[in-house]
Amino acid sequence: MTSMNRRSLLKTGAAALAAGPLVSFDATAQGKPVVNLQLGWLLSGNQIGEVAAKAMGFYEAEGIELKFQAGGPNIDGVAVVAAGRFETGQVSSSPSLMLAASQDIPIKCFATGAQVHPYTFFSLKKNPVREPKDLVGKKVGIQATGVILLRALLAKNKIAEKDVTIVTIGADMAPLLTGQVDVVTGWLTNTTALKVLGDQRVDMRLWDTGVKLYALPYYATSETLKNKADLVAKFLRATAKGWAYAHANPEKAVDFLVKEFPNLNRADELEAAPVMLKYAFSEKTKAEGWGTMDPAVWADQIALYAELGQFTKRVPKLEEVMTMDILKATADARPKIG
Repeated sequence: MTSMNRRSLLKTGAAALAAGPLVSFDATAQGKPVVNLQLGWLLSGNQIGEVAAKAMGFYEAEGIELKFQAGGPNIDGVAVVAAGRFETGQVSSSPSLMLAASQDIPIKCFATGAQVHPYTFFSLKKNPVREPKDLVGKKVGIQATGVILLRALLAKNKIAEKDVTIVTIGADMAPLLTGQVDVVTGWLTNTTALKVLGDQRVDMRLWDTGVKLYALPYYATSETLKNKADLVAKFLRATAKGWAYAHANPEKAVDFLVKEFPNLNRADELEAAPVMLKYAFSEKTKAEGWGTMDPAVWADQIALYAELGQFTKRVPKLEEVMTMDILKATADARPKIG
C-alpha cells in the first residue's frame, strides 16, 4: 500500500480541498457592495445557483452586485480569506475548514451548498465494489489529495489499510477501463468524465460508507461573521433564491450558465444540472431551507478526523468550525425545497 507522510498529506489535502470560490465585499463608488466570487476551480456548473441569482436580479434586490472571478488549482482559498483579502468563501469539502480551525485559523462554515458529498468510488460490474468490505484486496486509483478520504472510509469500517493497495492517478478514469486499478474515485456530479464508464459503472458513495462530509461549504472569518453578518446574510438570501430558481427551471438556469460562462457546453450542463441539484436539495432542505446543515454531522466529522490523527496541533471545537447564526438569520428567506 502506498504510504504518505501524514504532515505532507495534511498539507496537500487541505490545500487542494481549500481551493474554492471566495467572496469579497467591496463598496463601489456609489456605496453599493460588490461581491467578487473568485473561484478556485474553473468556471463550472457548481455555480449554477449563483449564476441564476445574478441573472434574475436577486443580488441586486439585496442591494449587492455579484462578479465572478475565475480561479485555478494554485489558489489556497482558506488562507486568502483568513488573511482578510476576501470576506467569505467556499471550499470543495468540509475537512478543509476543520483542519484550518485546528491550526487556529479563525474561519467558520455558515452554510453548505451540497447536503450530501458526491465523492464516489467507481468500479465495473465485472469486478464490483458495492460496499466497503469489497475494497479488501483491491487496487484503488485515487488522487494524492483524496487518500485521506479513503483512509477515513477504511477507519470508519474497520478495514486495515494494508488490505487495500493505493495507486496514485490523475483525474482520468482510463486506469479503471484498462485494468490498472479496480476502483477509481471522483464526483458523481462530473457527468462528462463519467461517460467513459458507460452502463458498466458501479457506484459506492463515500457518504453511504459512513463518512458523512459536506461538499461546497461556505465560510468566513469569525470577525466577518460578527461585524458584517448582515452583508453575509444578504449574499446567502440571494444565493438561496438562485438555487431554488435553478431547481424549478433547470433548463433556463443552464442557459444562464452557458451565457455567463461561454466555455461550458450546453448539452453537458443540461445533463449535469439535475445531478448537481439533487445534492443541493434534500429532505433536510425541505424542512429547513437551502444551505442548511447539521451540527451533529460536523461533530461526527471532527471525531473521525481526530481518530485518524489528522489534527496535528489540537482537535478543534465544534463552535470553532461552524455556526448556525447566518442560517438562522435567513431562515424565512431561504426556500424550503426537497
